[in-house]
Amino acid sequence: MLNMIEHGHATDKPGLLIAHGLYGSARNWGVIAKRLSDSRRVVAVDMRNHGNSPWFDTHGYDDMADDLAQVVRSLGGKWDVLGHSMGGKAAMMLALRHPELVNRLIVADIAPVPYPHSQIQYVEAMKSVDLGAVERRSDAGAQLLEVVDNPDLVPFFLQSLDVKARRWMLNLDTLARDMPKILGFPDVSGRYEGRTLFLGGAESDYIAPAHRAAITALFPAARFARIPGAGHWLHAEKPREFEAAVRTWLDGPDQPDS
Repeated sequence: MLNMIEHGHATDKPGLLIAHGLYGSARNWGVIAKRLSDSRRVVAVDMRNHGNSPWFDTHGYDDMADDLAQVVRSLGGKWDVLGHSMGGKAAMMLALRHPELVNRLIVADIAPVPYPHSQIQYVEAMKSVDLGAVERRSDAGAQLLEVVDNPDLVPFFLQSLDVKARRWMLNLDTLARDMPKILGFPDVSGRYEGRTLFLGGAESDYIAPAHRAAITALFPAARFARIPGAGHWLHAEKPREFEAAVRTWLDGPDQPDS
């Protein structure tokens, strides 16, 4: 079972399950999860091979969707599901494979398509850190700044460092080996007919006009929105606007728009 961080308590509204992106964790979503829990139960998970969740030898979206299904079944009932990036693809697969478990779906800045860029350089950067020389988080940060192309990502990566144990809370070997699966998306049949919001950053190209046909083929009730001034990390860059968009969608009409 995936590690869960719970916020709030059950109300008359469906609970909200949050699935983070690659190299992230449930803790990354703490502020937004706590704010959204004022009116519903919110559960953020560590995805497999991340945080305090179990490590496996595989990291494909079928596996991740089944992990999320296990969580929802343990919680009971149908849940709203929010996933960002890798977590968004996992959430999409959950809805396609187990639609009976998903009430509403929010996919943050990702589409059900393969992407040409790679994230392997960040695995290599984290592997390059001499953990034996790390006494404080800043020691690892100094090493990462020498090899990471975007310094804004360094604090994010450091959240997955267990300084006391001198280990990454990421299964870097499996993530590296299955990077093609992470960047891709499985060939799937079927559709999820429920209400689905694809929420992108206006400065991001992860949800592009060219992706709309692939999206609507799988999610015919899909709607689209963008957050001005936000890139791929829209929930971190514009947290208040992101929270407002999520609330509006979750509290909207029960039936898909005609």
